[in-house]
Amino acid sequence: MPDALKADGIVVRFGGVVAVDHVSLRVADSEILGLIGPNGAGKTTLFNALTGYVPVHEGQISFAGQDVTKAPAYARTRLGMGRTFQTERPFEELTVLENVLIGAFLSEPRRKNAEDLALKQLEIVGLGDRAHQPAMDLNLARRRRLELARALALRPKVLFLDEIMAGLNPPALREMIGLVHGLKNSGMAIVMVEHIMEAIIELSDHVIVLASGARIAEGTPQAVTSDPQVIEAYLGTE
Repeated sequence: MPDALKADGIVVRFGGVVAVDHVSLRVADSEILGLIGPNGAGKTTLFNALTGYVPVHEGQISFAGQDVTKAPAYARTRLGMGRTFQTERPFEELTVLENVLIGAFLSEPRRKNAEDLALKQLEIVGLGDRAHQPAMDLNLARRRRLELARALALRPKVLFLDEIMAGLNPPALREMIGLVHGLKNSGMAIVMVEHIMEAIIELSDHVIVLASGARIAEGTPQAVTSDPQVIEAYLGTE
């Protein structure tokens, strides 16, 4: 069985600046890879390279055994990549259900089937009772859930979560951690960029730590968070 996602020697440059410097990774089905590092470490750039939002200057990306290095974002989405974004931007004038329908129509062109798919994802994330409410009325925690439901409506094989837990209060954080646990248990592979160390330690099977665009450590959450180099670069020396 091929890895759900494989990247070898990824390099991304912006002019003369190397934002991602020869980073490699593997993600298997039912596995969560956590990406951590200080601000400016290259996490989001790597995330965008994997999902097709920025070009790769060196290296190769394989998805379910298929080379997608040069494939545009929409093509990767059709193959089974789904992602959330750091800043949630729902269509506020549309209902919660209509927001999720936009993604659902990609795999279910018939309205009834798309609605059934969208409603199922809303139930999964705990927004089933908000389906006909305007998206503008949702608080931060529910907007994050809506962002997740929109990604899930694409029926992803690999789900990319970009700081989906940032800013959540403790009860909402625990609920989101539980949601992600459930997705992993369903067989989905997940790549997660996150600053909330509680979530990284609890959810990740393995973690890659970036600093200045390069990988400085990789291993279990417990191993990397006790690595002196990681502590100095990311967690601080105090």
